[in-house]
Amino acid sequence: MSQQPESVREITDVLDAVGNTTKATTKGFAIGSAALASFLLFSAYMDEVSTFAREPFKQVDIAIPEVFIGGLLGSMLIFVFSAWACAAVGRTAQEVVNEVRRQFIERPGIMDYKEKPDYARCVAIVAAASLKEMIKPGALAIISPIAVGFLFRILGYYTGHPLLGAKVVASMLMFATVSGILMALFLNTAGGAWDNAKKYIETGALGGKGSEAHKAAITGDTVGDPFKDTAGPSIHVLIKMLATITLVMAPIFL
Repeated sequence: MSQQPESVREITDVLDAVGNTTKATTKGFAIGSAALASFLLFSAYMDEVSTFAREPFKQVDIAIPEVFIGGLLGSMLIFVFSAWACAAVGRTAQEVVNEVRRQFIERPGIMDYKEKPDYARCVAIVAAASLKEMIKPGALAIISPIAVGFLFRILGYYTGHPLLGAKVVASMLMFATVSGILMALFLNTAGGAWDNAKKYIETGALGGKGSEAHKAAITGDTVGDPFKDTAGPSIHVLIKMLATITLVMAPIFL
């Protein structure tokens, strides 16, 4: 786009491929950090429940059907959150595509470098979408543990299990943390691998540009970008936020 020689693109592609690899490595450290923080917050949650309930709360038995259901909900939360994050990227990308098409029609000189595009409009679209599109996934992460804990607290009250709400939320947090760690590692690594696969094919391997392999790699990269840049890193925040919310809201589960 900047009309540089082809040799510049070759160098920047190599740098981008290296960057994807190092980025995936650092995200591995980041999810490890999030897992450790969540574990410590989970321990604090169990201590807080024990203090408020005035009885020991040292273990969570997933053989209890309600507690197992809480764990299932925790794992499902990770998948739903990831799906919503990827869908948000798709919707925003389509808005940008529509804007670019509009500018090409209204300013035909853009393709010949005779007119400048309206860059600000595209930046405004993605900036607004980055805030608006995260409302639904964010609300899911905040409301889910509170709603689950409160509902099972009521159920426990009528069935004679006073700590049922706290146990179900603990199970939800444990399963969400474990699922989140694995999902984040998958999204971060797979997304970077798909991106680098496309760059590898563009060097001339497997038929090079325009081949069927290249077309498939472009599709993979289109999915890989929201994997490694949106859904994957978001899960780091999600599992820490779930642990923080359960710790803060622990008294309402009793």
